[in-house]
This record gives sequence, C-alpha cells and structure tokens, in this order.
Amino acid sequence: QVQLVESGGGLVQPGGSLRLSCAASGSIVSIYGMGWYRQAPGKQRELVAHITTSGITNYSDSVKGRFTISRDSAENTVYLQMDSLKPEDTAVYYCNAQIHAGVLGFGGYWGQGTQVTVSS
Repeated sequence: QVQLVESGGGLVQPGGSLRLSCAASGSIVSIYGMGWYRQAPGKQRELVAHITTSGITNYSDSVKGRFTISRDSAENTVYLQMDSLKPEDTAVYYCNAQIHAGVLGFGGYWGQGTQVTVSS
C-alpha cells in the first residue's frame, strides 16, 4: 500500500504565496519522478511542475518564474512553492509520483488533492 498525502492549500489573495507539501508513505522501494498537477472547474487536469530524481525540473509556461518545485528524497516528500499567485491559479492541486512499491510493482500514484483559491 502506498499513500500520497498533500497539505498546504488554502485561500490567498492575489500576489500572495502558498507552499504545498506531498509526503509519500507505505511499501516504497524507490520514488522516481514526482510532480504537481492541477484541475480547475470545468477544465482538464494539467501538469504544473515536475522534478526528476536528479533534480531536473520543468514547468508549465503559465507558472514558470512564479512556482518552484523541490523534493526531499530522504523524506519522500515533494514541495511546490507558489509565489505571485493569480486568480487563474485557483484549482485543486494533485501530487503524483512514480513509485516502485515492492511486490506491488511500479506505478503512478496520486494524492487526494488540495484546494488552492486565489481571491481578494
């Protein structure tokens, strides 16, 4: 069994900051790529940021320069620092990780999602 638990969402004013965290736990052998996705009402889920095991990052054009993804491999945790937030960043944010989970094999796992609302 593998779980991803997100935290850090909430309500923030435009221009503000939030930091999301996602901790993986369970029968984990190795964690490979980790990423953050978001889904706004009526829209498809989209990739926000991704980080490899070696720390290579990539971002969607809409968040480049404002968001920063990082990971603590020792703690099986990925973070998303979100600065200069805009109303259009409002969405449910989901953590994703590619995990080798022992007898469960290799697969992609999702967190339960955390709501981020940017509004004055």
